[in-house]
This record gives sequence, structure tokens and C-alpha cells, in this order.
Amino acid sequence: MTKPGLYANIHAKRKRIAQGSGETMRKPGTAGAPTSKQFKQAAKTAKKK
Repeated sequence: MTKPGLYANIHAKRKRIAQGSGETMRKPGTAGAPTSKQFKQAAKTAKKK
């Protein structure tokens, strides 16, 4: 069993925000935000629908 990927984490957080969790998405370039390198890696392994 593998861990959920970058896109799964992003969608889960957006869902929590829509439900009123009070969280916010990190701005690009801030500490802890995904880098463009991480997005490119995630795109290689993303499941195609």
C-alpha cells in the first residue's frame, strides 16, 4: 500500500477548506509548499483517468 500522493493531499485540503476548517493553502515559494520539481515528479506518477 502506498501513501497518497501530492495531488491527493491537495484535493483533501481543498475539501477541508470548503467545509470551513479555517486552513489556508500555502503560497508558492513559502516553506513547506510544494516546489515545481515536486509537481513535475507527481505528474510522472499520477494515475490517468
